[in-house]
Amino acid sequence: MRLERELTCKQIVELVTAYLEDALDSTDRERFEEHLVFCDGCGNYLEQMRQTVLVAGQVDEQLPAELEERLLAAFRGWRA
Repeated sequence: MRLERELTCKQIVELVTAYLEDALDSTDRERFEEHLVFCDGCGNYLEQMRQTVLVAGQVDEQLPAELEERLLAAFRGWRA
């Protein structure tokens, strides 16, 4: 994905997952990081996402079956 030189905050939010997964090419990664230098809000958002991924990856407990089914039912068609 080729991006314009300056990224907006909205673009940062849309690209944060690709950034964290190291899926941006070097030019777009540089543009992403350049935005972070000047935007504390996006820097904070990135750190929140890093912490969310870290914490979510550490959940070892299994959900009770009833709760798991309720959550699955709630999110079934979410992307529709």
